[in-house]
Amino acid sequence: MATDRRGARHTKKGRSVLCAGARVKYRFINDHSHEFCIAVMCRLLGVSRSGFYAWVHKPLSNRAIENQRLLTVIRASYDASGGVYGAPRILADLREAGETCSKHRVARIMRTNKIAAIRGYKSPRARRGRPSILAPNTLNREFTVDQPDRAWVTDITYIRTWQGWLYLAVVLDLHSRKVVGWSMKPTIARELVLDALMMALWRRKPTQTVLVHSGQGSQYGSDDWRRFCGANRLEPSMSRRGNCWDNAVAESFFSSLKKERIRKRIYKTRDLARADIFDYIEVFYNRTRRHSHLGGVSPEAFEHASI
Repeated sequence: MATDRRGARHTKKGRSVLCAGARVKYRFINDHSHEFCIAVMCRLLGVSRSGFYAWVHKPLSNRAIENQRLLTVIRASYDASGGVYGAPRILADLREAGETCSKHRVARIMRTNKIAAIRGYKSPRARRGRPSILAPNTLNREFTVDQPDRAWVTDITYIRTWQGWLYLAVVLDLHSRKVVGWSMKPTIARELVLDALMMALWRRKPTQTVLVHSGQGSQYGSDDWRRFCGANRLEPSMSRRGNCWDNAVAESFFSSLKKERIRKRIYKTRDLARADIFDYIEVFYNRTRRHSHLGGVSPEAFEHASI
């Protein structure tokens, strides 16, 4: 039992350090000196006040000074990563900067100073759908299209947030690589892909049949999807099973999104993720980002030039 400066009595305050070494006890006393009487803590922990004050005024060892220097470098690497780096990646940063410390030392310094990487989530399980014999691979990797709104590609990806997953469906026009439709929802329901396709139709208002190529996800094989396509002069095309290259343009867009904007970030809320992804698609990617396939111009600039 200990007594603070106001005379209140507390139990269990020093119990965890009763059997520890003198240095641990001195550190405990120093950390709680603003709350408890130093003389009482020394007596209860079985150390002398003179020993404690000698420890307080003892100059830091060379190793302790080096640890403080490393802590500054570790914090810089951690902050630059957005708080997602753990000891192995921070060690790589340190070694690239010429440091020679070990992974265990980095981990120990991080643990002592309560520096921890943001923990991610397990990847969501893909829903099992029926084998895609519903639509042939009509596109057949013909990714170069000479006119707008003749062929679209669509796919789904997921983004981490502290509230859980946010699912993103996009529709891209193969002529300009422009994102013409998108939808974001907290679940991977069929409405996710239908809303993205509906946005594409509303924006583009195609006057001829459009080939719409997708992967084999169950959302693209649903009756709702097929009925919607049939009612709006959209011809479904599907990748072959297990062949991501059949939908390489959509995969490439998601790769750019994650590399250039999302990276290793985990958004605090789904709303923050939505706002950032909206900005990437509508402000940066469609209007500004130079696309190598388009000769170094943005999708919108390419469309305007081809009119």
